[in-house]
Amino acid sequence: MKLSNAALLTLAITVATASPTPEKRANPKGIDISSYQGTVNFNTVKANGISFVYIKATEGTTYIDSTFSSHYEGATNAGLIRGAYHFAHPDSSSGATQAKYFLAHGGGWSSDGITLPGALDIEYNPNGAECYGLSASAMVSWIKDFSNTYHSQTGVYPVIYTTTDWWTTCTGNSAAFASTNPLWLARYASSVGTLPAGWSYETFWQYADSGPNPGDQDEFNGSMQGLKNLALG
Repeated sequence: MKLSNAALLTLAITVATASPTPEKRANPKGIDISSYQGTVNFNTVKANGISFVYIKATEGTTYIDSTFSSHYEGATNAGLIRGAYHFAHPDSSSGATQAKYFLAHGGGWSSDGITLPGALDIEYNPNGAECYGLSASAMVSWIKDFSNTYHSQTGVYPVIYTTTDWWTTCTGNSAAFASTNPLWLARYASSVGTLPAGWSYETFWQYADSGPNPGDQDEFNGSMQGLKNLALG
């Protein structure tokens, strides 16, 4: 989830859920990490006030994060609510293919109160055309393919991580996912800013790419019980 310099200027993440709007109190803090962070002391992280963590599992259909298992186990042992995320490459294979790859390598979900729905990291292409060479309608279809496949296998829809700028540019600001998929919006600023079409609130906000804890810094839009409810489905 390392965005380009241009992306950092417009960054914003929003998550909406099909469940009732979470109460806006407490706002539990979280982080998201990958192999880039190396070894993480999750007991220290929890002592610092972190309640949840999203951990990179996969990318496209050719990459499994080498630290996913150790990060996931460490977060679990420390008593953190945790989930996995998949970095999308819509130009390399179908949404269904990538959802199945994600599910096969750590992206699953269970209604245990500690596992967050898997997240689809759909954002600026790090190695080519911003929208991966897809039209807005083709991009929406790709995301639907991923989302519906994930839902059919788990019973929950994936969280969508994105920025308002990328979403507007590459999906035509589609409102097609607001009623089903929680929004995780990236925007490094003092407020979450304008949300993509359809979503009335963000479930998660990634507000900084560094801070007192490892990785990107995140916040849940609700109470601790609301966060647990999301993990319960």
